[in-house]
Amino acid sequence: MRTAFLPADIMLPNESVDMTRWSVIACDQYTSEPEYWEKVKEIAGDGPSALSMIFPEVYLEDEDKEERLKSIHQAMRDYQDRGIFRELKQAMIYVRRINSSGNLQEGLVGAIDLECYDYKTGSKSLVRATEATVPGRLPPRVKIRENADLELPHVIMLIDDPEKTVIEPLGCMRKDMEKIYDFDLMLGGGHVSGYLLDKEAQDKVLSGLKMLADPACYRKRYKTDSDHPMVYAVGDGNHSLASAKVCYEKLKAENPDLDLSDHPARYALVELVNLHSPSLDFEPIYRIVTRVDPVHMLGEMTRALDLRPFGTERSVDKAKTSCPLPGLKEGQKRDRKSQHIEVIYQPEAGQAVRREQYCIGRPLSDISVGSLQTFLDDYTSRSGGRIDYIHGEDALLALSDKEDSIGFLLPAMHKNELFPAVIADGALPRKTFSMGHAGDKRYYTECRKIKD
Repeated sequence: MRTAFLPADIMLPNESVDMTRWSVIACDQYTSEPEYWEKVKEIAGDGPSALSMIFPEVYLEDEDKEERLKSIHQAMRDYQDRGIFRELKQAMIYVRRINSSGNLQEGLVGAIDLECYDYKTGSKSLVRATEATVPGRLPPRVKIRENADLELPHVIMLIDDPEKTVIEPLGCMRKDMEKIYDFDLMLGGGHVSGYLLDKEAQDKVLSGLKMLADPACYRKRYKTDSDHPMVYAVGDGNHSLASAKVCYEKLKAENPDLDLSDHPARYALVELVNLHSPSLDFEPIYRIVTRVDPVHMLGEMTRALDLRPFGTERSVDKAKTSCPLPGLKEGQKRDRKSQHIEVIYQPEAGQAVRREQYCIGRPLSDISVGSLQTFLDDYTSRSGGRIDYIHGEDALLALSDKEDSIGFLLPAMHKNELFPAVIADGALPRKTFSMGHAGDKRYYTECRKIKD
């Protein structure tokens, strides 16, 4: 029985490299905060750093994109030529991270077989996307990967393992493992350590994954008659993994007579995380729309979604924290009739920023974020404006304090709902949830060759 998750030839910087300067946060974080990335640049300095090999999305609209891409690919070649990497053959790495809140996050780094992954809605593959893939977001990532010698992973792959049979036992086994890194992450990211699994530990992991993939157990757990188990859900990095799939499919199409069964492009490096980890919290991803008239947009939204006042209206300077929007509790099912959003905007220049809660009387999706996103996509396509996705209420409040901006707070989705929702309905609306705070996202540490 296939597991789709396998050992990989993993590359790490050698002992001469300062790992705190090397390891940087996922490129899709702090997309509206260039000052964060300026601090990263200062810390990295002139030394070897993963920053030289990634494209922070905050810079995607800059005019020097082509020069930046060339620089990324050249850095990958230079680092290999200078011998700063060591390669661990057929490896899996057990990762222990103490995050910014002091909680332990456990993960397992290895490779996902892209033959077992399909990001299209309605997929029956072992590995499935959790959010709708936006074709327009793929080309920049594809362009980076198709000309790159190396990949650096920020994809978090989730397994639904309530009995904690796969990853958690490695914590007790780590005293017999080789510790291969141990350092502080920059800018409050916490502390991370990595341990190399031996053959016995790898076999136990693969055995546990095969049990999760057993069709009989799958049908019983999710009350489905499907013979196509979903074992892995992409928690973070949906579009990065989809870009890897696009590049691999393109390689196959261009080389129909070539045996690609062992080609490195067939696989993508990921970190496997248990959905039931106590440290894993689902948080909503907020929206902000800039370069618009917020009053006009809110009026259009009121008509399109039949918005009705909910709770109290108040100005931001009188209320530092919001009344919590109604969210799902464990075991509670989605209710199409119970959808809420909170709107943050400045009615006129010089006026106090207001926060207004609404219930959605005319849902366009099964969940609040889907109804909102459907409206925003339609409105901006007709009237202009730029949508951005924000992690954290404080950041949204700061960005909404402008006369041409309007922000949206959304209720949280409970993590236990993820697998049943994707199995039943396919991929969720894009940017439905975030796994933890922005500062606790995955940092680039390991890498892998993707050229033959």
